[in-house]
Amino acid sequence: MLNPNQVLRYRDQGFLVLPGFRDEAAVAGLRERARQIAAGFVDRGPPSVFTTRDQARTADAAFLASAETIHCFYEEEAFDAAGRLQRPADQAINKIGHALHDLDPVFDRFSRGPDMAALAAALGLRVPQAWQSMLIWKPPGIGGEVGWHQDATFLITEPDSVVGFWFALEDADRDNGCLWVQPGGQRGPLRQRFERAGDTLQMRTLDDTPWPSLEQAVPVEVEAGALVVFHGRLPHYSGPNRSARSRMAYTLHATDGSAAWSPRNWLQRPSLPVRGLG
Repeated sequence: MLNPNQVLRYRDQGFLVLPGFRDEAAVAGLRERARQIAAGFVDRGPPSVFTTRDQARTADAAFLASAETIHCFYEEEAFDAAGRLQRPADQAINKIGHALHDLDPVFDRFSRGPDMAALAAALGLRVPQAWQSMLIWKPPGIGGEVGWHQDATFLITEPDSVVGFWFALEDADRDNGCLWVQPGGQRGPLRQRFERAGDTLQMRTLDDTPWPSLEQAVPVEVEAGALVVFHGRLPHYSGPNRSARSRMAYTLHATDGSAAWSPRNWLQRPSLPVRGLG
């Protein structure tokens, strides 16, 4: 799946871009399925809003339950001052998560196959386990910023083993909020842990090394169908989307089954078996 130069580049830079990993039909099918899920979603409690500014504070029961369900989370700016939704669902959703890859047949087919199993092996996952999936919408005009973070903050194994698979479902560029990464940043420290105790969440600081500036980072501008894979400690970021175009992406996170899944993880799946990528 990967040639030796690509493996070396991934180990050195902490990320790798694979253009055209999924064909146009598969990408279009996933976009359409996301729209169907959003259109049919019924929020049975207060609307769940997602922001990376203070995740421990804003996480609610729906967020914790989404580890084993499919739930839609709204953009902050989709509501007016009185809390009324101002947009249709497909223009108001921040993300859909976190068990799409196990509970929806369309997302399941997109997420798995011999190519994914071979890629995971080439990246060093001996026993790949897919724990989390998210459809990130980045709707036009109100798509929220995703602050600098490392995926190993949120998906804890001993030792660290998480790998991110980020599929572009639409063209992503600087105008509509593409990814930015710090090449080689995976060799730096893990700065935070997002930890759970019962139904309480906290963000614990491990290291106060500053996050990179944009001058230390590179934009990852890609066309629909591309796959970006990145190391769990690689710092990455995406800006807000103030353009007239959405920037839909699908992310899948896997860990190595030979590493222990921490009981401190926010994401626990007591009822939903964890499956591989093949």
